Formats: sequence, C-alpha cells, structure tokens
Amino acid sequence: MIVVSDTSPITNLAAISQLDLLRQLYTHVIIPTAVYDEMVAVDKPVPGAVEVQTLPWIQTQVITDFQQVIVMQESQENIDLGEAEAIVLALELKADLLLMDERRGRAVATSYGLQVTGLMGVLLQAKRNNLIPGVKALIDQLISQADFRVSSQLYTTILQSADE
Repeated sequence: MIVVSDTSPITNLAAISQLDLLRQLYTHVIIPTAVYDEMVAVDKPVPGAVEVQTLPWIQTQVITDFQQVIVMQESQENIDLGEAEAIVLALELKADLLLMDERRGRAVATSYGLQVTGLMGVLLQAKRNNLIPGVKALIDQLISQADFRVSSQLYTTILQSADE
C-alpha cells in the first residue's frame, strides 16, 4: 500500500506520542520534500521533526513534476506548498491513500480522484484494528496538547463512528 502524508497527521500524532500508529497501519509513509522542510527547516522545534529524519519507515521523496505543483498553487487559493506537493506526489506514485487534514487540500485531492483520510480517519482505523482502545481520549489530547482544531459536529460524528 502506498501512503503519502501531509504535515499535519505526522506532527499531531507525534505531539501525542502516537506516531507509530502510522507504521502499524500502513508499514511505510512517504512525504514530499516540502513536508519534510515544514517540519525540519524551521526555527522552532516541531513534533515529529526528529522522527522524519530518523525513522526508516518515513521516506522523503522529491516531486518529479514541480510545474504541476506551481500550477496547483496558482489555481487553488490558500493551498500551501506542502499540501500541493503531497497531492502531486500522491498522483505521481498512484498512492492508495493521502493523509491530509486541511479542508481545502482534501477538496483539491479528491477532485483529482485521490483517496484521502485525515487524522480522525487514522484514529478510527487504529481503533478498528485494535491498535488503540478508543479515540475520545486521543482526540481530547490532540485538542489540549497539539492545539488540534475539530468542529463539535465532527467530534460527535467520530465518537459515534467509534461507538464511544
């Protein structure tokens, strides 16, 4: 299974010490250079920065067609470089899944026919695979420790989906 990730799922899972869920669910995760740079080439420490540099199951890959990234950014308002590269890399690799939380990026990815899930979907899958006992405690941790934003409607929907 080919899985490409944007920054948010990695940094947020790392912030609550649950990054290994990605390895347990998907074996390998591929990130584009821009995502790597968003985590590593910044002034302040970012959760997951050490992990993307050291864990062998997180691989960084360069985009082949950078022109497509430029076109995507120019045609889509408010889509950042990491999101654009993640979408283009997922297209280039014919990825089975793209991990992305940002609504605008998800909409663009879906318009290209990509299968997309976010952090909440990862947590639901982890629970279904019996990797975690529940999602509520982890979502609450994400909100309090990682400043993760989730609407009350999505929060309720996820807990219902998880039978919690």
